[in-house]
Amino acid sequence: MQMYQIIIDLSDRKLYLLQDSTVVREFPIGIGKELTQTPEGTYSIVNKAPNPGGPFGVFWMGLSRPHYGIHGTNDPSSIGKQSSHGCIRMYNEDVLALAALVPIGTRVTIRQ
Repeated sequence: MQMYQIIIDLSDRKLYLLQDSTVVREFPIGIGKELTQTPEGTYSIVNKAPNPGGPFGVFWMGLSRPHYGIHGTNDPSSIGKQSSHGCIRMYNEDVLALAALVPIGTRVTIRQ
């Protein structure tokens, strides 16, 4: 069985998908604004929801820290910027590709 984990690097605004400790995909992301920063730490994906609506784009993956998640966006220009209320924003096509690979329970590490 393939073991995936996600590392979110806030300083380079990238999400890395690791399979058995090897980076297999890399995605650009948007992160939290100065006043609503993305929280550092180790979490896990606890739920998934297609088409959550509003600013969350085409897919939502909730983290074990309540009210935070990895999701698509209805504003693609926000990717690469400090633009969210703390969530991780991805291009819609990228979040769909990621969601198809990672199961609920996947570890997510957020670091500087």
